[in-house]
Amino acid sequence: MNMIEGLGPVSVRRLIDTLGSPKAILEADRETLMEARGVGEKLALKIITQRDGIDAAEEIEKATEIGVRIVTPVDDEYPDALKAIHDPPLALYVLGRLLPADAKAIGIVGSRSTSHYGLSAADRLAYQLGKIGFTVVSGLARGTDTAAHSGALKSGGRTIAVLGGALDCLYPPENAELAKKISRSGAVISEYCMGRQADRMTFPYRNRIISGLSMGVLLTESALKGGSMHTAEAAMEQGRTVFALPGRIDTPGARGPHMLIKNGAKLVERIDDILEEYEFLIPPAELEAPQDEAAARPNVPLSEEESKIVEALWQEPLDTDSLARTVGLKSHELSSLLLGLEMKRVVRMLPGRMVELAEDLRGMRG
Repeated sequence: MNMIEGLGPVSVRRLIDTLGSPKAILEADRETLMEARGVGEKLALKIITQRDGIDAAEEIEKATEIGVRIVTPVDDEYPDALKAIHDPPLALYVLGRLLPADAKAIGIVGSRSTSHYGLSAADRLAYQLGKIGFTVVSGLARGTDTAAHSGALKSGGRTIAVLGGALDCLYPPENAELAKKISRSGAVISEYCMGRQADRMTFPYRNRIISGLSMGVLLTESALKGGSMHTAEAAMEQGRTVFALPGRIDTPGARGPHMLIKNGAKLVERIDDILEEYEFLIPPAELEAPQDEAAARPNVPLSEEESKIVEALWQEPLDTDSLARTVGLKSHELSSLLLGLEMKRVVRMLPGRMVELAEDLRGMRG
């Protein structure tokens, strides 16, 4: 039934309520199908014309060839949190493993074209959540999603990526290696059949799964409209807690989070703002997050060029133009290195294109 185009979870539930079983749906005539509420002649004909041409065994074989298992609501691995939403997926294609511990999950979403600030916040908060034992859920997209998954992986914790297309049509393609890393310690999942390419219709629909898997959803940066705002709205509809990261009032990416905060979302400045929301659900010992930046930043080696940047900033903060001249790099080369250093929490970006060392490193300098 998941392979029948146009037949969604809500219609299937209504059909089962009316006809008694999934098998009956695949055997009923047009008039019988139309007895279910909301199933008109058009949908009934879609079911009849497509069902005989679908080969479930072939679909399972295709999935198995790339290491994917298909999990349905009757399987123990299917998350209880998803069963409770209005339109739970009829099937989940899973690369990796879903665990009961994933019930303690936080979604992190935001813009694909996010700022250094947004990337740094997503990476840092995901790292800290992973350290405490939360599963970080996101969508494997460019920008915020990539930073959130990467931060959780660096912590040694679990992360789940929910795709907007089939697992054999990974998008974006440059995140293929990241998807492999996620599947080794977490899961990459999709509700879409093998061969289904991601498009403008599939991405918004998958957002309900990101929020449905999560106890709460954090929005880092977004315009007033967009996929991440859609995820936040889905979270509200599902009764999940919505968190939002404040930003500068003159940046477009702050408009979405600020609107959510105005409408009751919880403002997040640090990890404690998320943790205190669940203090009655999670034992206090599990809520001990690394508080200072030095403890939260993993020890990572620096390349020769990254070391030069740190040395140049040792005495004082510099604007990016001065820093580029000092270390002998072109602007685009410096920008790429600064992004990496900020995600490693070695430097931080300031207003006016200024760059300084992270707070704990500045203390060492003093």
